[in-house]
Amino acid sequence: MPSHAGPAHPADPSITEHRTADATLTVTVDGSPLAGREVVVAQRGHKFLFGCIGFDFIPLANGELSAEEQAGPGGVTGSLGEASAAQAEHLAELWFDVFNFATLPFYWGRFETVRGRPDTERLRKTARWFADRGVPVKGHPLAWHTVTADWLMDLPNAEIAREQAARIRREVGGFAGLVDMWDVINEVVIMPIFDKYDNGITRVCREIGRIPMVRMVFDAAREANPNATLLLNDFDMSAAYECLIEGVLEAGIKIDALGLQSHMHQGYWGEERTLATIDRFARYGLPIHFTETTLVSGHIMPADIEDLNDYQIPEWPSTPEGEARQADEIVRHYKTLLSHPSVEAMTYWGMSDGGWLGAPGGFVRLDGTRKPSYDALHSLVKGEWWLPPTTMATDDQGRVRFNGFLGEYEVTAAGRTAAFRLDAPGEAAAAVAL
Repeated sequence: MPSHAGPAHPADPSITEHRTADATLTVTVDGSPLAGREVVVAQRGHKFLFGCIGFDFIPLANGELSAEEQAGPGGVTGSLGEASAAQAEHLAELWFDVFNFATLPFYWGRFETVRGRPDTERLRKTARWFADRGVPVKGHPLAWHTVTADWLMDLPNAEIAREQAARIRREVGGFAGLVDMWDVINEVVIMPIFDKYDNGITRVCREIGRIPMVRMVFDAAREANPNATLLLNDFDMSAAYECLIEGVLEAGIKIDALGLQSHMHQGYWGEERTLATIDRFARYGLPIHFTETTLVSGHIMPADIEDLNDYQIPEWPSTPEGEARQADEIVRHYKTLLSHPSVEAMTYWGMSDGGWLGAPGGFVRLDGTRKPSYDALHSLVKGEWWLPPTTMATDDQGRVRFNGFLGEYEVTAAGRTAAFRLDAPGEAAAAVAL
């Protein structure tokens, strides 16, 4: 029988069932089985998309000066909340050691502050920077009533709609091959009734309705890149989102994946609520992406705050007790997501503290040091859920057997190396020719 190897740490049974393969690998050299020889099998990548936003790395990818050195009068820095280049170098090392999937910012109000002058090249260079490192990129978002272009307010609704569709075609078509996944429209449930301030996108959605709005933006994106993965994304986990999804699907609009936001500034959802939420949305038969997740390592936001954006305080420190809690909840949350077969991606909303809403939601403190949550996630992604270089002996037919997480692998023997993939859970057969 071929030799058998498995993960260093046994995974949860449901994770093993849905995320690993019992692989039989046949190795040949010059057409003949490599019998009775030692080979080294090593994992090189995960199939599951362990994502994080890549906003911090825009200056680094563009070879720009630090944000402080770029700052103009009043200390105004980059348009997208970027980190300084020096900080980004350090963050990048940590980022690439855990994450394999990046989200980049295409907020219309910052991407095209002046009509006809989009920030295309900086984002293109950043997307290429990730692609050159083997990391797929998602753009976020193409249509949203918040952080949208102020200049839309000067236009009639029909022209706003035309501009929105044209903007989508421009970005989705222009970035095809570098960005082939998009949050096409964000938070449609609240879009037509949003009343915090007037904006062009709410005006259009209020006039034409949610489902026609979704159709308009998805049609534009699909036309521009038929091969792109297009998401509907929302923070509203109530039945209202389910009703929207059902209406969209009944209208014949093709959605490739459903985005669920899980900013947990008011406390960890817990396994039961998380799994129940996934089950509710998995019934549509579409892949589930957790698109925006945060867990704080400071005090928990008061429960009576309805809109997370309304909680603006001068200082929200990370604490030792909070960091221990965050690390525990990170492990529990990731394990819960990987235990459900419908979940294909998980994007964390920020490497560093103090980013979104000033919350201590990152894996890295303000001083650049790692929190326990970073080490806890790393121990899963590159430990418990990873096959390091492992020496195995082939049988008389050149086979080795091992259990590994789905993803990319290499096998090395006789001074040669070949790549292979494990794409589906359960029994898997692979063959490589060295």
